Amino acid sequence: MGGKALVAAVGGGAAEAVTRLLEAGADPDTLADDGLPVLCRAVATYDVAVADALVEGGADPDRSLPDGTTPLVRAIDGGSPSVVTALLGREPRLRLPEAEREQLLARARRWYERGAEVELRDRTGTSEPAHRVRVMDDEYCHVTQLTLDGSTVRAGHGAILTDLEWAFRVLPPVDELASRALAQGDPDHVDWSSVRWILSRRRSKETWSAVAAYRHAPAPLSRLFALDVLWAFMWPEASWRNSYEKETEDLLVSWATDGEEAPEVLAELLRLLGDTDRPESAAIGLRYARHRDPRVRAKVPDLLVVWGNPSPLPGAEARTTLLELAADEDGNVRAAAGGALCSTCDGSPEVTNAVVALLRDPVARVRAWMSETVTRCADRSADVADALYALYALLDEEDFPVRLNAAYALLRREDPRTAEAVERLGSLSRPGYEEDYRLSAIWSWEWNRKNS
Repeated sequence: MGGKALVAAVGGGAAEAVTRLLEAGADPDTLADDGLPVLCRAVATYDVAVADALVEGGADPDRSLPDGTTPLVRAIDGGSPSVVTALLGREPRLRLPEAEREQLLARARRWYERGAEVELRDRTGTSEPAHRVRVMDDEYCHVTQLTLDGSTVRAGHGAILTDLEWAFRVLPPVDELASRALAQGDPDHVDWSSVRWILSRRRSKETWSAVAAYRHAPAPLSRLFALDVLWAFMWPEASWRNSYEKETEDLLVSWATDGEEAPEVLAELLRLLGDTDRPESAAIGLRYARHRDPRVRAKVPDLLVVWGNPSPLPGAEARTTLLELAADEDGNVRAAAGGALCSTCDGSPEVTNAVVALLRDPVARVRAWMSETVTRCADRSADVADALYALYALLDEEDFPVRLNAAYALLRREDPRTAEAVERLGSLSRPGYEEDYRLSAIWSWEWNRKNS
């Protein structure tokens, strides 16, 4: 029932329609016009959503195909980690016999070690170079897609191998996984992302120590890799028994105190430290407040304040430093300092003047950032309200998010110009803003105003 409709839905990439048809009784292993199950079409087109819907609806990823492969094998050959994950399903180690698991691992390893382009040339019998394009394999990570003589693969086999090993509870040494991640030289590549995720799941003293040892690696990229994995170790877990939050925070403090030469690594180190509540953070922030690299200086403000609602006032030295950073030559540094000042408004003329200056900053992204952060500022002075209104009056239709921030900030201050600001916003029914807290507050304000 619904076979033709399911084929059409899969071919059209309509995942929701696929789910509805399966719930209505369509066969998840329906054959398409080429005689293969529709799951193979989703695999061939790298349609993760459709593949996931089919597998969840009962499609068999291990079904034998006429050429001796299975949909899962084809997914591995295709080189998309996201597609492979969709076909692995839940607990594949229990579903697949050991011999089949070994074959899948060997297949992924061969693709990875030989290289996708070499393997693709062998399969097509073509010696020409493949056409390469970078594509997003999921919402966050990219991979190289190669096309040669009408055949296409993605070079994500390092991530596929890593994911299969974890799914089958094969635990390679940390150094082997790190080499796999670092080979791409890109934290946004699927190989790097997969290794980071898997290592963060391997919560043991041995794994943590091996990752932490990369703090002393000579290459800055290796030290960045260590920070990336350690950041994942700071995520909360279900049980404190396998948490390494304290060990990680201790390491970050020690690392920042000892110093870090590479600015890009130091900036990331300070960013992670800013996510902690360590008492040493303020002193570390003051140490790097005048660093030569703006990427480092931009991370200092988060270290100088204790974030809360409201945030406690910073000490005198930290306050002076924040005011200096608010006048920094780099826009990102100014914006970061402005956010910190807004969270700790003390009502002093110096802080008010700094906030007003940033609302009038010559760099648009600084003004945009301040229009948002000033909504949390306790400063209700006329100068800040006037700067908000002036900012609002200069904005055009394309600046709706900034205009919304400005209108919301005026509303919170009970400014008499709120009505004008809200009126100039135009329609409040906008895609993507259905549950926006600012629009909700404006709707409530308008209702109260009309019904008072």
